[in-house]
Amino acid sequence: MGKLKIGIIGCGGIANQKHFPALKNNENLNDIVAFCDVIWERAEKAAKEFGSEGAKVYTDYKELLADPEVEVVHICTPNVSHGEIAVAAFAAKKHVYCEKPMSHDTAEAEKMVEAWKASGMQFTVGYQNRFRPEVQNLHAACKNGDLGDIYYGKAHAVRRRGVPTWGVFMDKEAQGGGPLIDIGTHALDITLWCMDNYDVDRVSGSVFYKLGGLKQATEGNLFGPWDPETYEVEDSAMGYITMKNGAAISLEASWALNILESREASTTLCGTAAGAEIHSGMSYGKNELIYNRGRNGQLMEETISPVGGVAYFGGGGGEEGTIDCRQWLEALQNGTEPLVKPEEALGVTKVLDAIYKSAKEGKEIKF
Repeated sequence: MGKLKIGIIGCGGIANQKHFPALKNNENLNDIVAFCDVIWERAEKAAKEFGSEGAKVYTDYKELLADPEVEVVHICTPNVSHGEIAVAAFAAKKHVYCEKPMSHDTAEAEKMVEAWKASGMQFTVGYQNRFRPEVQNLHAACKNGDLGDIYYGKAHAVRRRGVPTWGVFMDKEAQGGGPLIDIGTHALDITLWCMDNYDVDRVSGSVFYKLGGLKQATEGNLFGPWDPETYEVEDSAMGYITMKNGAAISLEASWALNILESREASTTLCGTAAGAEIHSGMSYGKNELIYNRGRNGQLMEETISPVGGVAYFGGGGGEEGTIDCRQWLEALQNGTEPLVKPEEALGVTKVLDAIYKSAKEGKEIKF
């Protein structure tokens, strides 16, 4: 099979930071033949920098989907547009890689899954943190039963001051939410995937709009001061998820919170045989995985070597975005399933949506 022909819809921040470099690092497997953005100049610039010879430029994603040369679509647009574009892409018989989260609400995400199943095409969602070595190691340990029965987990997505001040991150209409849907989604994905438990019973949540509108709160923000007048989404959110087997997960997400530890894309798992914690985020110089258990009459803590990990792809190294992209392209070429399955991503969206709903209605949401 020759190189896959890729079309990119949305040529903004996430496309430039993640998708274009990752596809370029796997250029033996793909050519980017089409670029679409509502701003023509942005798509044209991307085409010149990352496109194959003769790459086409569009401002209407429907025209890109009508292009018979395009086999695979990467959706890199604001959250609320994911559903509409993905459904149209499946109707046009394109494979779809959708940037996380799958969607801003459950109904749209379910439409995406329904369209995917009817299309016969491949579908995945951008949870590249699964490909970090420490996450792969922890997932393998959980699968092997090393932690025993995992009955409690924490999904950490906390920034002390890390409000993204570019693009539409603070626009509720475009994004559907703030840190919960933006970075909380990664922490929850890691936690559910390692626990291998998507069978939710009930969810309760609290969503806070406390610091976003305060000018003094912008001081010290990693990405520079934000505009309190245009800050529309939550600045932090907390959720508590109870599974049908009795296991529980607490989820914490913030862009701005008066707390010392910044811990992001991390998880804590507690099992009957052992526990494990992933430390990642602004408070840590490097990502680390620590197992804790009793052994020889004493409590022990164990860490992993930075070398190695569990391979979910055909070989070769690189950072997680590059590895994620490689296994996706190889799955398409080989006719195998990508690591991030649509049903799992739908499960994440359902929980996030329920946290928002619980906070709004002031009650627990039963699944």
